Amino acid sequence: MLLITCPSCGVEAEETEFAPGGEAHIVRADTDSSDDDFATYLFDRKNPRGVHFERWRHSFGCGKWFHMARHTHTLEIFGTYGARETAPPQDILDRIAERTEG
Repeated sequence: MLLITCPSCGVEAEETEFAPGGEAHIVRADTDSSDDDFATYLFDRKNPRGVHFERWRHSFGCGKWFHMARHTHTLEIFGTYGARETAPPQDILDRIAERTEG
């Protein structure tokens, strides 16, 4: 069971209180993009074995969306941060570098 801390309200709770929302930091396809580019935006997602940046929603709490850095193999959570941030904060990147190889 994952213990997740919501960066919006500060509550730490089990993962059942949250809902996953897929890969984070995906840039929406432009309005004049081709059908292939739009299909890529809609359907192509990374599924790495290792560190992954994901969107989550505190569905049984404050209801806010946020991002989380998590290792998909060990399930270690490196940190959470607000959904409006366009890149992971440096402290989370530092924590990832300390705990993983490469």
